[in-house]
Amino acid sequence: MSKTPIWKSIALRLTSDIAEGRYQTGDRLPTEAQLAATYGVNRHTVRRALADMSDQGLVHARRGAGVFVAARPTDYPIGKRVRYHKNISASGKIPGKKILALTTRVADEAEAEALGLNKGDPVHVYDGLSLADGQPIALFQSVFPAERFPEILQTLTETQSVTKALQACGVRDYVRVSTRLTARGATATQALQLQLSEGAPVLFSVGVNADPDGRPVEYGRTVFAGERVTLTLNEV
Repeated sequence: MSKTPIWKSIALRLTSDIAEGRYQTGDRLPTEAQLAATYGVNRHTVRRALADMSDQGLVHARRGAGVFVAARPTDYPIGKRVRYHKNISASGKIPGKKILALTTRVADEAEAEALGLNKGDPVHVYDGLSLADGQPIALFQSVFPAERFPEILQTLTETQSVTKALQACGVRDYVRVSTRLTARGATATQALQLQLSEGAPVLFSVGVNADPDGRPVEYGRTVFAGERVTLTLNEV
């Protein structure tokens, strides 16, 4: 009869500890050195056990911080009305955002086409980090026509909410008119900001929102952490 490899036995033991509540979602596991001492093995064996658990989605590594028990993926509906705070709250988690940059520049070709602008027209750009229960789940960039919404950056500084900022600019409602999703590997910068390993799976979303008259109001790019977000399609 074949004998269970030592690394697999360690993975099974740690998995059992998680299932029995010894480690909760978001808890950091002992270091590789501590686990090696506990089980009387070398760190390479521990590393293989943790890699197996990571492949199963049970844990994830944060560069320079350690290995953590993975959170349950957050359901994020993609439909006619994509509202970040509403979506995250509906999943039972606390939404949060962090402003990374608020800038004004010339629209690139894709932005100008999506927003119905001319080449060289100015746009306001909101770069940020989306959080669920304090954990990074997405990097986003929202682009707005600057001439139509000259004061939107100030409102975003105060509210960090695209919906509230657009309402303050006279847009009471808006809907998603297009969404495009692509699977990729996280770049070094994306991995650092999202606390992932470089090359970890991410979902890249490009979307356009328009007001009730059909005029585009926002062009958005979002990079979702693949292990932390489940995108769902919603017709409403």
